[in-house]
Amino acid sequence: MDSNPRQIRSAALTGFLIALLLAALPVAVWLDLTNLAEVALRRQANDLNSLVSSVRSYYASNVVGRILSHPGQTQVVHNYETIPGAIPIPATLSLELGKVISEQQQNITYRFVSDFPFKNRAPHQLDEFEKASLQSLRANPDQKIVDTTTSLFSDRVRLVAPVVMGPACVSCHNSHPESPKTDWKVGDVRGIQEVAITQPIAANLFSFKYLLAYLALASISGLSFLMMQRRQARQIRAMNRELESNNDFLATLSLKISRYIPPQIYKSIFSGQKDVTIHTERKKLTIFFSDIQNFTATTERLQPEQITQLLNEYFTEMSEIAHQHGGTIDKFIGDAMLIFFGDPETKGDRADAEACVQMAWKMQRRLLELNAKWRAAGIEQPFKSRMGINSGYCNVGNFGSVDRMDYTIIGAEANLAARLQSIAEPGGIVVSYETFALARDIIQAHPLPAITMKGISREVIPYSIDNVLDDTAKGDVIVERTAGLDFYLDPSVLDPQGVDRIKAILSDALAALDRKRATPAQ
Repeated sequence: MDSNPRQIRSAALTGFLIALLLAALPVAVWLDLTNLAEVALRRQANDLNSLVSSVRSYYASNVVGRILSHPGQTQVVHNYETIPGAIPIPATLSLELGKVISEQQQNITYRFVSDFPFKNRAPHQLDEFEKASLQSLRANPDQKIVDTTTSLFSDRVRLVAPVVMGPACVSCHNSHPESPKTDWKVGDVRGIQEVAITQPIAANLFSFKYLLAYLALASISGLSFLMMQRRQARQIRAMNRELESNNDFLATLSLKISRYIPPQIYKSIFSGQKDVTIHTERKKLTIFFSDIQNFTATTERLQPEQITQLLNEYFTEMSEIAHQHGGTIDKFIGDAMLIFFGDPETKGDRADAEACVQMAWKMQRRLLELNAKWRAAGIEQPFKSRMGINSGYCNVGNFGSVDRMDYTIIGAEANLAARLQSIAEPGGIVVSYETFALARDIIQAHPLPAITMKGISREVIPYSIDNVLDDTAKGDVIVERTAGLDFYLDPSVLDPQGVDRIKAILSDALAALDRKRATPAQ
């Protein structure tokens, strides 16, 4: 089928789009989860940074500041653990808090680093991001710098905030003997406070268990649909192949059947206009009957292969002419043909009769051409056909049994056409008065002696056709048949060289006739 490849491509494209949408859905969910995790980590890091900064600020102002403003036995040192009664400085407090938080939350890392550590302490190792962040914060301490890294399985957020010197911090650092810098001012950025939080994607992924279940169900449903569609597509392709094979078989079979029944009947049956049932109608038809003169004697002179070839060629040519004029070929009876006009298609009684007469006239002319061809091939006495035509009412339809039927005509009018054929001259056409009256506008004919026939109460006056008047294309055709003469001349098909050659032949023929006249009979 012509529409099958297009349907297959459409189904394949639909399946591909569905698969693409199903594949894109988990990707979209993963991107949303990644973004959600990043936002959550940023918020968590910011909250933690604010918490530690607030604690340190509170500690520096309300604890360390009060102690330093009223000196006593309590010392504020970084190594408070080795000195009884000492308390940690704010930076150490921040480091301690970060250590506690990191131990409690293994995915959180806290760093409190500076590029100006006290002299007796190990220098802080800063990576490139921390160095760049510290430099940027000293230029603009009002910002927070965030770095986000995403991988297939986890997200990581690093939030860097400035460690700003307060009054207590400035006083301590500028007076402390181990301080590497003694010109600090309130508001200077001494170092950075960094919070790094790492969150595996799976931790967020399983928070959406219902969504995941829905996606899994949708994926299974989509895959099932695709598999079902592919299976149906395979079944449809198999069915289409089977239908194509059956259609080819039926087309071949119908073509073979059409050889055995008239094309009109074949079309009406296959189009549903006619049922294959025993049914007849009474209609006015124009019936044509032809027979080859002395066919039995001709078959005795020729080999079976030759007679078969000639007869098949004759029937083929005559059938083609019948089809051109709309005749329904009833049957071949030996060397005879039965054709009728008016069923299953009719153009009216007069048009049917005229078409039948034109068909017969063209058949006789075509037979003359075939005879010339056959004589050139070595056939001494080719076919000569007699034709009879009658118009009248007949029973037409399916005759036979429920197992086998024949679409044919029955009636005395059909028999009359056969009788008219029997009285025609070889190469001639004889019609009944009914046909003559219907087709008289296009023919020239002369009456023959009246005949009577069994089954027909009236006296029948036959007419022998001399010419078909409306056949203008062949109006100059000359046809004459008699003992010793079989003459056919169609000037319309001759070129100038052919005309000269025919004139020479006719001159030779006239000279031969003059010699025959001058020679006394023996």
